[in-house]
Amino acid sequence: MTDPTDLSDPADPAERRHRTAGPRLRGRTRRVTARTHWLLLCVLVVTLSAALLLQGYTHHMFGITSDDVTGPRGRADTVPGQVAHGGPVIANAAGSPHTARPKVGTIALTFDDGPDPVWTPRILDVLRHNHVHATFFVVGTQVVAHPELVRRIVAEGHQIGIHTFTHPDLSRLAPWQRSLELRETQLAVAGAAGVTTALLRPPYSSENDALDDADWSVLKQADTDGYVTVLSTLDAEDWQRPGTDRVLANATPHGRAGQIVLMHDAGGDRTQTVAALNTLIPRLKAQGFRFTTVGAAVGMAGPVQPAGPADHLQGIALIKMLQLGDWTIGLLGVLMYAAGAISVLRAAVVLVAARRHRRLRTGRRARPWGPPVTEPVSVIVPAYNESAGIEAAVRSLVASDHPVEIIVVDDGSTDGTADLVESLGLPGVRVIRQRNAGKPAALNTGLAAATCDLVVMVDGDTVFEPDAVRTIVQPFADPRVGAVSGNAKVVNRGGLLGRWQHIEYVVGFNLDRRLFDLAECMPTVPGAVGAFRRRAVLAVGWVSDVTLAEDTDLTMALCRAGWRVVYEEGAVAWTEAPASLGALWRQRYRWCYGTLQAMWKHRGALVQDGAAGRLGRRGLAYLLLFQVLLPLLAPVVDVFALYGLVFLDPLRITALWLAFLLLQLLMGLYAFRLDGERPGPLWSLPLQQFVYRQLMYLVVIQSVFTAVSGSRLRWQRMERYGSLRAPAGTETSGEDRPPRVPA
Repeated sequence: MTDPTDLSDPADPAERRHRTAGPRLRGRTRRVTARTHWLLLCVLVVTLSAALLLQGYTHHMFGITSDDVTGPRGRADTVPGQVAHGGPVIANAAGSPHTARPKVGTIALTFDDGPDPVWTPRILDVLRHNHVHATFFVVGTQVVAHPELVRRIVAEGHQIGIHTFTHPDLSRLAPWQRSLELRETQLAVAGAAGVTTALLRPPYSSENDALDDADWSVLKQADTDGYVTVLSTLDAEDWQRPGTDRVLANATPHGRAGQIVLMHDAGGDRTQTVAALNTLIPRLKAQGFRFTTVGAAVGMAGPVQPAGPADHLQGIALIKMLQLGDWTIGLLGVLMYAAGAISVLRAAVVLVAARRHRRLRTGRRARPWGPPVTEPVSVIVPAYNESAGIEAAVRSLVASDHPVEIIVVDDGSTDGTADLVESLGLPGVRVIRQRNAGKPAALNTGLAAATCDLVVMVDGDTVFEPDAVRTIVQPFADPRVGAVSGNAKVVNRGGLLGRWQHIEYVVGFNLDRRLFDLAECMPTVPGAVGAFRRRAVLAVGWVSDVTLAEDTDLTMALCRAGWRVVYEEGAVAWTEAPASLGALWRQRYRWCYGTLQAMWKHRGALVQDGAAGRLGRRGLAYLLLFQVLLPLLAPVVDVFALYGLVFLDPLRITALWLAFLLLQLLMGLYAFRLDGERPGPLWSLPLQQFVYRQLMYLVVIQSVFTAVSGSRLRWQRMERYGSLRAPAGTETSGEDRPPRVPA
């Protein structure tokens, strides 16, 4: 085993930094800049957002409704008389318009709104059985969903027409939207069946005399885009489902004039349509009528042509993209429900565990750890440029109501930290100076110099309550306990950022520690306030420097070695939290990345038995699910929530968000009550969802990218602000205080 007192630093001392911890997540490391990570993330988010926007437009902006034209008809001053009183097929609308009627004794059956996976095949079967060809005006979204049906329509000799992409009222759209609707439908048809068509039937259209000025503007633009408009002369009104006999009567011509019959193969239950066709076609054939397509009925020359290679490829790409979008939306829906269910389950489990933990530790039936622990304790304070807060930290330790020796290990500070501590002349305080070698090396130096078997490790920016040392060592009365986590609280709570971190410490960290304690799978004893059996730490190889989260690494090693790690909520220490978003980012980035390293290092616990297995299958699984996977899903959740507000039911989305916020608030109130905190800061909880939460999941994303890429991350030291204050009375000598362990 490496001698922990060998403090030589192979790194360049001019860097004046802590040792860099190389990741062990991949065998070969390579440098990947953060810019690459964020570029990839931005590409993914933009791609997802674009897919959702397209899905929202195509599936929720308009949607297929009945073909009933509601509302009063507008003025028809610009509609030419020859069109208003002409045939149902209208060409050259933008120039010299002319119309055409079906030939006498000719019937052109037309079907709108399809293809539909249920009704289109049944209608095609009826047509094939009767040897009849018809014209299908298809909706683009339906083509994308069922391209095989479009191919069958074309293969069986039927004609294809355009019925827009999302079935909107074209007269209410801007010109660019009209063109988009037609172009996208045309591409979908080209991609599905390899053909293009010049036939268009606008949604909600009927007969010629129903055209108004708005409709005429649509027809003129469609003509400019190369389309011939097809209206109808007989409306079966099957969309109303009035009964098979009524549908049959509406579709039956009076006299021998040629007709274009409007029916539907999608948009609802078309049982009556199928039944009416089975009677209509044989009956009209018996009367001498001939059934054909719209193009043949009016003598058009080839309205449907093979698609060009460019249109065919673009159409295939459009179909695949929208199908992928449908699949993605479905997957996101499943993930959203799963994440919501897991989050609710987690909240319930954590709250029940916290209540039980409280009863076991402080209730009337609380089980004591054993005889009071009165033996002296070694307190190790690793310090690197801690001059802003080291005096308050050391004075608070001197004020402890438990016998302690205090070992300040100055890790190559350049701001006079060691000189400052020595100048205080406090009893029982020893300063050890070493070259900058990193926090793990400083802790190992303190362990080597400690004279007590019980050791408390303290960050240099942390102030202890007078009873914190005594309280945190009491669980060591149980010989199975190898480490104890204390209760770290945020001292600088001013401003939103301070309040949010205060909430996180009380609600997130401490509630989770109660759960981990009950489940005997504590993954982390925080560096700010933690106690250890010295011999247990030495037995697992001292404090390792192979991760950036040495506290998590050490805790997991102790758990795997069979030691119990517990949480003592009464051992309170106050620590400085980052006061800027940049500082918070650097701190959490190191924490998260180091935790990932520790999880990977101790992944073998997943298949072990006993205490190691509890850590692996409980602790590591919990961290992976709630601190890695769910945060990785968070950006998708946010994007999907915005999608729901725009395209789905905003009231429902808002209600769900408020429900989850209420759940978090209830957890917060209970956690604050358990910790004896005033609930005032919880008013900022809703705002936390819009800034702090995003920052935290971006930290996780960045950490995962860094780990997977095999990059090396340097120690991210937090800026000190000097907001800590020594307990009252520690400025005087050490008289009337518990005896110190001789230095």
